[in-house]
Amino acid sequence: MSAAGSAVKENALLGGRVRLLQPERGYRAGMDAALLAAAVAAKPGERIIEAGCGAGGVLFQMAARLPDARLRVSRLDFGPPVGFPVQFRVHGPDPEVLRGIADAALAALRATPGTRDAQLAWGERMPTLRVALDEERLAQLGLAPQGVAQALQTLVSGTTATQLREGNRLVDVVLRTPAEERLALAALGDIAIATPAGAVPLAQLARLEPAMEEPILWRRNREPYLTVRADVADGLQAPDVAAAAQPRMEAIRATLPPGYRIVTGGATEESGKANAALFSLFPVMVAAMLLLLMVQLRHFGRTALVIATAPLGIPGAAAALLLSGSPFGFVALLGVIALAGMIMRNTLILVDQVRQDLEAGAPLRTAIVESTVRRARPVVLTALAAVLAFVPLTLSVFGGRMAVAKIGVLTLGTLATLLVVPALYGLALTRWRRAGSAAREAQPGVVLAAGG
Repeated sequence: MSAAGSAVKENALLGGRVRLLQPERGYRAGMDAALLAAAVAAKPGERIIEAGCGAGGVLFQMAARLPDARLRVSRLDFGPPVGFPVQFRVHGPDPEVLRGIADAALAALRATPGTRDAQLAWGERMPTLRVALDEERLAQLGLAPQGVAQALQTLVSGTTATQLREGNRLVDVVLRTPAEERLALAALGDIAIATPAGAVPLAQLARLEPAMEEPILWRRNREPYLTVRADVADGLQAPDVAAAAQPRMEAIRATLPPGYRIVTGGATEESGKANAALFSLFPVMVAAMLLLLMVQLRHFGRTALVIATAPLGIPGAAAALLLSGSPFGFVALLGVIALAGMIMRNTLILVDQVRQDLEAGAPLRTAIVESTVRRARPVVLTALAAVLAFVPLTLSVFGGRMAVAKIGVLTLGTLATLLVVPALYGLALTRWRRAGSAAREAQPGVVLAAGG
């Protein structure tokens, strides 16, 4: 029996090679997942993404059918897809040199605490057979290298000669050598190549050299690169792990030959792009806020006071994230920025209310206290309603960190609005009045001295 009390049934897949313990009712690996896993034909260097339900059933069956497959289960992330969160790209012109540098970077990444499943993006090298043509021999036979290449393409891979109709579909007629000749490496040298002088075995025209080559060669700006990548341990942030690996990468960078470099990618690179785009709008945003506040308050001091209350919610966000065990990442930063405006709005309402009471003739202390008491109820109720609305989102995979940050910002920001802002406003008003009185007293004094 499961924890929920429902019966558990054992299901055999792939003829019993995979056995899954699943509840008879509720969430189960669907038939579409089983059919997908049974039908997919993955080859080395290929990627398969299963984004639906029953991913575990798919992966287990693929592992049973394809022992050499590399399986990875990842959770949904925010922002643009980055693949592996920790990545270092090795750039350079020669793939062989790239492989050597990448192997050193891979060892450094595996030695970094907090990394998991460090690997190379190109995968394992694949065996290949290179055909080195004897140009002198080809010239004697009157055969061009392109002719040999086309003949090998036809004999080994096949060429569509025509099509036949079978019912309502067309079937390609492919010309190629029998499987026992084209699939056996020892027999490839005996394949006959047509020449003006007659058929000649391939072994008399070229050397067959076994070699190892990269299954996938990635390029960036037409330059080959090889990515060294890794997952991070639970509870850690990818930028922190990448920063911990930087000293080891710097040691490798110091030994790189000319034309080769190591670039930090992954979540660190994407986060930098997102932060750059965000912070580029900050001057425009701040200017717009200052303009609106000046129109509303018509006083530089009050405007500065309202702006100064914007960061008051940051300690609350930090405390909430620490208590919940959530990291302060980009998503949490968006939550802090989003609710900084709400804190300034509450401060604006309180400051404007104090100004109205002062203009009505109320003493400074009385105006501050009564305005705070009068505005406390709507400010607290508004913040409480928002906090309660964010509570269910804390359990969400998508908005949990942002919701926690918003709760912390609102809680501490509301307390600061009702306790800190009145005190600051009282001190500021006292200074402004003293400065204004001193200026007014100094001006008549100068006039009297001149008159006297």
